[in-house]
Amino acid sequence: MKRGGRACHRRALAGFSALVLLGALGATACSSDNGSNNDAVAGAATTVLPDDPATDAPVKVGFISTEGGAVVSLPEMREGAQAAVEYLNKNGGGLAGHSVDLVVCKQQEEPTSATKCANELVEQKVAAVLSPGTSQGAVIVPIVAGAGIPYITLNGVSQVELTSPESASLSAGLPGTVTAMAQAAKKENMKSFTLFASDGGGIGAMINAMGAPIFQAAGVELKVVPIALGVPDPTPLVTSGLSSKPDGVSVIADAATCTSVYKAIQTTDPEVRKVYIPTCLDPAVTAIIGMDAVQGSIGITATDYLSDRPDSVLYRSVLQQYAPKANVTGAASSGYQIVMALAGATANMQGQADPAGIAQALKTAKNVEMPAGGGVRFTCDGTAVPQMSSICSRQMLIGTINDQGVPVDLQVTG
Repeated sequence: MKRGGRACHRRALAGFSALVLLGALGATACSSDNGSNNDAVAGAATTVLPDDPATDAPVKVGFISTEGGAVVSLPEMREGAQAAVEYLNKNGGGLAGHSVDLVVCKQQEEPTSATKCANELVEQKVAAVLSPGTSQGAVIVPIVAGAGIPYITLNGVSQVELTSPESASLSAGLPGTVTAMAQAAKKENMKSFTLFASDGGGIGAMINAMGAPIFQAAGVELKVVPIALGVPDPTPLVTSGLSSKPDGVSVIADAATCTSVYKAIQTTDPEVRKVYIPTCLDPAVTAIIGMDAVQGSIGITATDYLSDRPDSVLYRSVLQQYAPKANVTGAASSGYQIVMALAGATANMQGQADPAGIAQALKTAKNVEMPAGGGVRFTCDGTAVPQMSSICSRQMLIGTINDQGVPVDLQVTG
């Protein structure tokens, strides 16, 4: 695996959907030419991959990759997915025995290219469409679902992704992130909590409406402070938000806003306890606010990168074998997880490996373990979050942030 610095260029993200996506995934808008850092996984166990090649006829699976856009480009997601497919085809017994023909279409997080990708994958007659996460779900899902093809995402952000019967959003996304914050606050015996939230698209009001009852159930008083997108200096808002002396704080925002808000927090009340989402642990953020402000705090994540759990060891081993330049603690994990999660959900599939067979397998699979998910499980029967029936899990991970800015000693919440 390539070793080197963690910092990478990050483009500013605007818009509600992209913000929620990055808040859930911790995705970093990096060029694949930039150095990845695997210093964080030095010494972490890997294993010899098994010899169990797929033997049945290939099944086409579509993969929508966010690449080449002016706003965000995440080629590592595709690289992680391709590594997972290599593993399934050569080592992991395939998808219910079938080898996987991954049909990749690259879109630039805008409607024209997203529409083109959705139509191309329908024309290719894929059995399912996978997306680690995109702000263009409202464009993609109607086309894919209209052709009778199941759409499976790691993190849905649009209304149609979260409620459509033809969509499955495997991880907890924003509801799970807020729940994990509340559980972290409860775990640390906090009684009050201030959450600074970028306010693009009214996300501040949405988080307040969603979060207040969740925090109240945990015995914690929540205060949400909206931060306007692009505000040059959030210090007055941060000072106001900290005036009540909360026991803990967190930020839901893009990396640039995370940086400015946490800098202001460090100036105003450096001792207040902090809970970090993945985006705010971006190396571009921690390099400015300082690892001393991060290490020892609680971090929220959807991926167990470093433990000795067999699924995490396998994740590192697959990337070492098939994507050695990918950052193990970066966006490649999302592509890997969505492919391997599909394989796990269809392990006992009855009938054909076609759209109907995969859709039925997803709806009937129970308590499927998320690959490299630290024990998080998903069930896509509409019961995880009844108001958003396509969400398949309420669970996230929380852990103490180590000296590399990675949450460890993870516990499942939700």
